[in-house]
Amino acid sequence: MKFSYRIVTLFAAFASTLIWAKESDNQRPNIVFMLADDMGIGDLGCYGHPYAVTPNIDRLAEEGTRFTRYYATGVTCCPSRTGFMTSHHPASFDSYMADFGFGDKVTISELLNDEGYATGHFGKWHIGSDNKGVPEDDYGLDEVKIIGNSSGSSGRDDHLFAAAIDFIKRHRYEPFYVNIWGHITHYPVPPSNPLPEAIANLELDESKFDSYMAEKFANTREWGFPLEECFRNYLADVYSLDLAVGRVLQLLDELELADNTIVVFSSDQGAAPNGAFQNDRQKAMDEIYKANMLGWSGGLRGGKHEKYEGGVRIPFLIRWPGQVPANRVNDTSILSGLDWLPTLCALTNTNYDPGQFEGLNVADVWRGSDRNPTRPLFWRVKGDAVLLEPWKLHINRDGPELYNLAKDPRETTNVARSNPEITQQLATEIEKWRKTLPRNIKRKGRS
Repeated sequence: MKFSYRIVTLFAAFASTLIWAKESDNQRPNIVFMLADDMGIGDLGCYGHPYAVTPNIDRLAEEGTRFTRYYATGVTCCPSRTGFMTSHHPASFDSYMADFGFGDKVTISELLNDEGYATGHFGKWHIGSDNKGVPEDDYGLDEVKIIGNSSGSSGRDDHLFAAAIDFIKRHRYEPFYVNIWGHITHYPVPPSNPLPEAIANLELDESKFDSYMAEKFANTREWGFPLEECFRNYLADVYSLDLAVGRVLQLLDELELADNTIVVFSSDQGAAPNGAFQNDRQKAMDEIYKANMLGWSGGLRGGKHEKYEGGVRIPFLIRWPGQVPANRVNDTSILSGLDWLPTLCALTNTNYDPGQFEGLNVADVWRGSDRNPTRPLFWRVKGDAVLLEPWKLHINRDGPELYNLAKDPRETTNVARSNPEITQQLATEIEKWRKTLPRNIKRKGRS
């Protein structure tokens, strides 16, 4: 009897340990990171677009927090994604990431995978020598599916969202981290046939937009295309992405995972210009596609390829019921894609060395604090720029440009001459930063 009692006791203790471990795992939040491509901060209803039909993404804003001062680390796809994945500025790499990958830099997926997270990546990648594919044992990713644009009549990201949904279903009983990185709204924006009913009857009032969009509208007309039709095509592309986001949210509800899942929607940088693709190789197919590229930077100056606010300020929506305030807008905290890795490590109790990364743990800001981290943010493209609130300095060949973003968020009035001390102070910040960077960047085909 004593032997049987001991066996039963040991079994009960073992079972309790398994249950405790299971509960402990379940308490660690899942993470779903949905990243749009070339989507302007003004392209969503919740960010003020007068015509966008984005009820599911807007739902994230209603059930979570919407940030208006969230910044990409780059102005094109690869540099921005590098900041999210590694918490290192893209200019700090001695080899270009699109050619050679992340090198010895640790990624967020690697850190979480080491802590028992199932990790997956679905959609666009754009990292490494063969940036259309990545070995599944790289970067701590258990499952990788680099999926291109769909040629079907449904939303062109539907198939990659379907793959991510399948991944979530298979890993519902363990903590998971999943990247869902779509192609919408990256060029080419295809014609929508048929148009969604919500957009088909749209009548465009151009006065609702700024000079940045006025230039795009003028380009479309100059090329001889019907502006309203092209505008509807762009909105239909965004709408198809919103429907896919809705399917993810519905799945989390059905699996009863919503309360323990951090859901984030963002973009890699600002809206792309619609006149950027005019070389002979693409010319045959480009005409209608470039006319459809009518993304909006929400009234900010510039877009993709530019370090002005419209190129680097991106949408960032986060929902985590009971942890992140609902229906809240944070207009004060200046955050960066560099902060993604350290913040997730903090929220998931993942071991990491803060000194190894450039970003900050801003978990308190996600949870409702108005704290504004005091640190400079840098960009490098056709010169350098630094943001140190409220000032932003651009160093260009034509001379410095200084803007007070508190008074002039659209960067319309260069006040460098009237503020020489501030200009010099920020120029010194840029010079100190430059000294930390590699002098020569290795690219494919050249050393």
